Amino acid sequence: MSPRTRRATGKGAAALTVAARPFHYRGRGLRCDGVSLAELAEAHGTPLYVYSAGQIRYRFGLFQEAFVGREATVCYAVKANSSLAILRMLAELGAGFDIVSGGELERVRRASGQKNKAALGRVVFSGAGKQVWEIDAALKAGILLFNVESEAELGLLAARAEALGVRARFALRVNPDVFAETHPYISTGLREHKFGVEIGLARAIYRRAARSKWLDAAGVSVHIGSQIRAVGPFAAALARVAGLVGELRSDGHEIRYVDVGGGLGINYNDSPMQPRFDAARKVAEYAAALAKAAAGLGAVHLLVEPGRFVVAQAGGLLTRVVVVKRNGAKTFVITDAAMNDLIRPALYQAHHEILPVKQGRGASVKVDVVGPVCESGDFFAHDREMPRVKADELVLLLDAGAYGMSESSNYNTRARAAEVLVDGDGARLIRRRETLRELMAAEIL
Repeated sequence: MSPRTRRATGKGAAALTVAARPFHYRGRGLRCDGVSLAELAEAHGTPLYVYSAGQIRYRFGLFQEAFVGREATVCYAVKANSSLAILRMLAELGAGFDIVSGGELERVRRASGQKNKAALGRVVFSGAGKQVWEIDAALKAGILLFNVESEAELGLLAARAEALGVRARFALRVNPDVFAETHPYISTGLREHKFGVEIGLARAIYRRAARSKWLDAAGVSVHIGSQIRAVGPFAAALARVAGLVGELRSDGHEIRYVDVGGGLGINYNDSPMQPRFDAARKVAEYAAALAKAAAGLGAVHLLVEPGRFVVAQAGGLLTRVVVVKRNGAKTFVITDAAMNDLIRPALYQAHHEILPVKQGRGASVKVDVVGPVCESGDFFAHDREMPRVKADELVLLLDAGAYGMSESSNYNTRARAAEVLVDGDGARLIRRRETLRELMAAEIL
């Protein structure tokens, strides 16, 4: 089969045996798989993002395994973590990619390399505001599908396809008006959101699109949000899409793809001191719910777009305590990592478990864990019970592999963190720490 019609395979999951958690204590020291975090901090400094290659392979393989037996492509959501090394590893496993910018397309192209050029043919391009240069680059790359979010965008896609003399495959992203319980900033499936078009308007838009010989109405797309823990909303959204697919086929459109989006959530409270989050069971539940909802679709190729679920729990942010101070009744643990390194707590009030790298034996204390940035919103935890730590000791913020480095910035003219990829008992630097000279290189005096 061609890469665009390849059946999902379980090679990623079946060939791997991984630890229940990538981050665990051995003796009194915290490790990522077989590598000491204290040694990584000594070699590469802090703040430092640390990822488990084995855990990423395993998590991606769970999705491949879950969709064995039906036409499906697992398209990793690049925005979750766009490290070139991680993208290359996933390309070698046969991943497709969900992109939302021309920059992410270029990352996939560079990460895929000459040996994995077929990965570009497994790319779907989402996003509500695609620019001309981005559309042109994607058309020239021969991507699998454009997830179109408005009729105006569809007109622009037709015009660019005609200018380049190529036919553009598209799926209209429909808004099913399905509520998913998640943070309002990452909920996308209601009619008041900026994404997609109302599902009731879609049929007429497809009819008008059929007048252009430069457009191929190849699919339907839906995405209802991120960090969704229950599988019911995914099934409900797909059930509504299934009805639309039937109508479109009756109108003569050859609908071959249904993009069900991503958004499957994780347990951010998972830590070595608590019951293990069962990733395999959650993916199996998710796939079963989708299979049931898609039962009436007939011959259709499913596109699934996990991001956070693949990389979040495979990564952590390693940081060093700068000082511990008291202000009145408050105790503050100030670290060398800040909101520019991991903005999720400040942006979403997100919870990340925080562990001392050297396991303590004393009583826990209630502290605020904060960074050195000049903002009161620069925090990682408020009133958190955790083991007592001292200046110069290391702590790890768990579940930081998704939307950590990819949302980082240079606020306060702070250099972004380095990144390390651990593979078994070995580790390699996959992004060196920025320098102040590099931060200012693009500026003109």
